[in-house]
Amino acid sequence: MKRFFAVWLLILSVTGILAQAPEKMSYQAVVRNSSDQLVTNHMIGIQISILQGSPAGTVVYTEIQTPTTNANGLVSIEIGGGAGFSSINWADEPYFLKTEIDPDGDTNYTIIGTSQLLSVPYAFRAKAAETADDAVKLTGDQTIAGNKTFTGITTVPAPVNLTDAATKAYVDALLTRIQQLENQQGIIKDCDGNIYTTIKIGDQVWMGENLKTTSYKDGSTIPLVTDNTAWGNLSAPGYCWYNNDAPTYKAVYGALYNWYTINTGKLCPGGWHVPTDAEWTSLTTYLGGENVAGGKLKEAGTVHWVSPNTGATNETGFAALPGGLRDFDISGGFADIGTGGQWWSATESSTSDAWWRWVDWESSKVTRTNNNKKCGFSVRCVMD
Repeated sequence: MKRFFAVWLLILSVTGILAQAPEKMSYQAVVRNSSDQLVTNHMIGIQISILQGSPAGTVVYTEIQTPTTNANGLVSIEIGGGAGFSSINWADEPYFLKTEIDPDGDTNYTIIGTSQLLSVPYAFRAKAAETADDAVKLTGDQTIAGNKTFTGITTVPAPVNLTDAATKAYVDALLTRIQQLENQQGIIKDCDGNIYTTIKIGDQVWMGENLKTTSYKDGSTIPLVTDNTAWGNLSAPGYCWYNNDAPTYKAVYGALYNWYTINTGKLCPGGWHVPTDAEWTSLTTYLGGENVAGGKLKEAGTVHWVSPNTGATNETGFAALPGGLRDFDISGGFADIGTGGQWWSATESSTSDAWWRWVDWESSKVTRTNNNKKCGFSVRCVMD
């Protein structure tokens, strides 16, 4: 029987480099079935259409792709590889993007939704600058070396005409709005550009994956500490990868951070924060208490967890993984990969310790305890 697939989010962004206006848009979606379960590691058909004028307007572009969802149900494609995309006149607004899904590969598409394109067309409009001689952003009528005269270029708060140059304040406000939309629609991006799915559990919105950023939200670099003795003696911010092996562990399990990194208040992306001890308690209480919450949070199966992975259902979509830890003593050793997942809270319990949560392979529990701030644990962010 045909299964019905639903797109849970839609994020569009311009891809390319600053020196040349891009000709594609990024499309990302989290795919769920009719039972609201994530559809993972499954090839689907996606038909994208761009319509002009209204949600039922003239189709000016269509393309079909067959991507495969990842382990978190996320699918990512680039729109714009077909004939006719580059000839769209984005000034003829409005435009709408229609998404259709074929879950079984038989070209029997189901319309998932139609959304108006907002900020992306403005970015394409900037391509007009590439056709100008020695295109330079100037104010008014100015002449520069080479006897090139630029006529009528005006800096305005909100660009409308092809000769309008946007102010930095306008661009900053646009980026802020895009981030707000991402937060609302099930996706979050850190300062390194890593993309995470998000999930709503009760009144809280959580990251659906462990954090893997190497930079604070202000763009500054978090110190990477690989030496075991240096880690054990560290009383300042630092992070590492399990066994100092990023190629093997980064993508799946994320990074391990000490609590001093948490305490900076800059680790999570803007609009997000490391959960407090009270927020962790709210989560486990909503899920029926610590004795059963672990099973509802753990990724099901034994792909990453050691058998038997007791009670794991992942009914929340939290997909808790056994990312292990790095010890706080001078050995700075690694442990528990495959058998335990540990996550910091932002709440200290003493001058040397802080509260954290852990789940393991042979229990349905979430355990609340405290440990030395020098430990390296995983991090999940929660929305402000």
